[in-house]
Amino acid sequence: MRIFFLLNMNNKSYQNELDRYFQAINHSEIPERVLFKGNLSKARAKLKHDAFIELNDHAVQFFYDRFPAETWFGFNLLAIDGSTLRVPDEAEIMEHFGGWATTKGKKKICPKARVSQMFDVLNKITVDGIISPKSDGERELAAFHFLKLQPQDLILLDRGYPAYWLFNLALSLGVNFCARITYERWNVVKKFYRSGKREAIVKIEPSPQSIRKCFEMGLDKKPIKVRLIRVELDSGETEILVTSLTDKRKYSYDLFSDLYHLRWPVEEDYKTLKYRLQVENFSGKTVHSVYQDFHAKLFSKNFVATIATTTKKQIIKKSEGLKFLHQINFTQALAGMKNTIVLLFHRKQKRIATYIEKIRLLFIQTTEAVRPDRKYPRRHRVKQQRFYLEYKTTC
Repeated sequence: MRIFFLLNMNNKSYQNELDRYFQAINHSEIPERVLFKGNLSKARAKLKHDAFIELNDHAVQFFYDRFPAETWFGFNLLAIDGSTLRVPDEAEIMEHFGGWATTKGKKKICPKARVSQMFDVLNKITVDGIISPKSDGERELAAFHFLKLQPQDLILLDRGYPAYWLFNLALSLGVNFCARITYERWNVVKKFYRSGKREAIVKIEPSPQSIRKCFEMGLDKKPIKVRLIRVELDSGETEILVTSLTDKRKYSYDLFSDLYHLRWPVEEDYKTLKYRLQVENFSGKTVHSVYQDFHAKLFSKNFVATIATTTKKQIIKKSEGLKFLHQINFTQALAGMKNTIVLLFHRKQKRIATYIEKIRLLFIQTTEAVRPDRKYPRRHRVKQQRFYLEYKTTC
């Protein structure tokens, strides 16, 4: 029961969510007071957050084994990207996760955790998610994601990630990559940038820091052969990509501009986590509860995304004759699964199949138009909503 309750995408007051949980599973007309919040708090303290990580691992494996996943030239496109989350302002949590000094007014430390995810951008599935102390670097967290990579995966990385040791690690696992790279920090890339060529095969050497990393990880330190790609953006900016896909006949130059920008859904998924699922709206005041809430909501999001993938063909068919192609409205899909997701874990197999079919029908009926070439300027300073445990909403 503890696991199922935490999977219900809870954002309201603890007791309110608990009462509505029993209302849902008992098909009651009004909320039911079956347990008090103190009872659940004691029970969840004994539940390891690893349970949700294992659930997600099984769900991801089930998806790739049973569902027709979209791929790019046979590759699963996995974007790795990091962010931060505001965590409850409690001494224990601050000590564990750390914090950032605010820039406004008096210097105050804001408790924050670092998060990272490896996200399938074509199928909208989080293959692996991590929440950790802010002292952990994004590249180091990316290396942990690599433990779950398969040879058919292609990693997409933003410009903060490129490092010889990380590329070397990927190649040692038989995995390919494509990343945006900052030419100012790499002499070989700077030389390519100044040459004006649109692509080139080069070798990159390890820096002293990468040599130390390779030694720690048991990797060799030989130069790595990579391919550099120049992309001229509409803004007039020049973008340099680095990739392990060196076969020019199989992977032509024209593919890479669109390939790299396919990573954008991972940015959008953080919006889903933060603003739709309210992942920062934690239900407890302990380090343990922070880990539980984060991984529980990650699994619930993946669960909804998995069902959503089964509706693509019907939605495309529904779009025939319309001005624009339609896609599922994922925000509405998440809303529709609130208090429904728990029923799927409390009903017999025959009824579960009926529930899922009804959910699929709801998703197919709840779509939005995809308007091509629509662009919005990126907002780097977005005021984030703050959540207070003392002032949880009731509805």
